[in-house]
This record gives sequence, C-alpha cells and structure tokens, in this order.
Amino acid sequence: MLTEIVARAPIFLLVAVRCFAMILTVPLLSMRNVPRVAKVSLAGFMAFLVLPSAYTNDWQQFDFATSSASLQYVMFIIGEGLIGIITGFYISIIFAAFSSAGQFFTFQMGFGASEVYDTLSQIENPIMGQFLNLIAMLVFLFTGAFQQLFLSGVLRSFQSLNSLVLVAQKEHFMRFLLSGLTSLFYDAMMIALPIVGTLFLVSVTMGLLSKAAPQMNLLSEGLPLSIMVAFFLLTLLLPIMCGFFSRSFDIAFSKLENLFVIVAPK
Repeated sequence: MLTEIVARAPIFLLVAVRCFAMILTVPLLSMRNVPRVAKVSLAGFMAFLVLPSAYTNDWQQFDFATSSASLQYVMFIIGEGLIGIITGFYISIIFAAFSSAGQFFTFQMGFGASEVYDTLSQIENPIMGQFLNLIAMLVFLFTGAFQQLFLSGVLRSFQSLNSLVLVAQKEHFMRFLLSGLTSLFYDAMMIALPIVGTLFLVSVTMGLLSKAAPQMNLLSEGLPLSIMVAFFLLTLLLPIMCGFFSRSFDIAFSKLENLFVIVAPK
C-alpha cells in the first residue's frame, strides 16, 4: 500500500489536491467545525482509493517522475484544484437554492430580523433559510447522495476529467455552472411559492379588513397570524419538500454525470 503511493507519488499528489479542494468547498465538510486534520486525512484516503484508476490512459505521455518539479506539473496541480473547487461549488449551488427559498418567505413571516450565522453556508442566513438548509442536509445524508458523491462521483470524475480537459472543454464548464445558477432561483421559487402566495393573500386580506373596519387593531394580530399560517403550511408541505429535495439531488447528479460523459476524451 505505502509502496504503491511512493511509486506514484506525483500522481497521488494530483489526486489528493483535487479531493482536498472539493472537501474544502462541498457543504457539510467545509464547515469550520470539521478539523483541518480530518479534511486532509479524508482527502488522502480518497486519493488512495482512486489512485489505481486515475490517469491510466491519457497521461502516460507525461513522465511525472522526472518532471514533478517543473512548471508544467505546477499547472497540473492548479488545474486539479480548480476541478475540485468547481465540483464542490456546484454542490453548494444546490443547497443555496434551499437556503434562498427560506429567505423568500422569511420576511413575509415577520422573521426578517432573525438572521443568524449559518455554519453550513457560512453566511448570515435568516432562520427559516437555515432551517430548510438543515432539512436538505439531512435528506442529502439519508438518501445516500453523500455516499454517491464521494464514492461513484469522485471515481467517475477521475475517469473523465483532468487538467487538460478543463482547458480544452472550458465552454462546457461555463455553461454547466451558468445553468446551475439558473436552476438555483427556479428551484428556490418553486419551494417557496406556496408559502409566499398564501402569506400574500393573508396580507391582502388583513389590508382589506383594516380598511373595512378601521377601529379594529389588525396590526397586532397580523404578525402572529402570518407566523401561524406559515408554520401550518410548513407542517403540511414538509414531506413534499423532502421529496423535492431528493429529486433535486438526483437531477443535479445526473447533470454532473452528463457533463463527465460530454467532456470525456473520445
């Protein structure tokens, strides 16, 4: 085991750099609560598992044993790090959709001032956005998408992608990331639309009642009513949301696999 790592040390470093860059950007593992030693150890273990099937065909022309200190090898390391960052950033886009959905109806609920630090997204996030983010993380772990990402996804990426492909197929990567950003807002609106629409109707109703009966103090009752209606809808819609979260992960991983097929060397 150690002999194989030493024999292929330059290639092992390339694999480890991509795995470590992905771990630093993917949700859950990128949290500051995860020790840096654990991240490095996990990257090394993943690199050891992937090493036998990494760079077996396309890179035989490069003699890493004699050029591991060259500028070309440094550029390869930078390219591998970029591939890991792109992969982790795409997974972060999926979770950003759930967090954005919570932000859409948080202000209508009256929780606009309840922003707290979200350790998953590492930003100031409204409390409902953080709640949906935590639910999505549980679904991500429960459905096996986490294992699919780190077992089959990483192995497939090393069979299809390398630094040379990143440069040659950069247009596909740009379109892929732009489509991910587009689907972010679409998914967020689809998740938040039932609650946003219902709270809008509640606000319109309260406004009409305040005009019809000015003597009624509807301002003090409007905020608790909006909060109660929003939590009631969350109770009803949470199973449907979990199913939507699971389908979102499946669609995202299928798009990622399609990218691997498109950019793979023919």
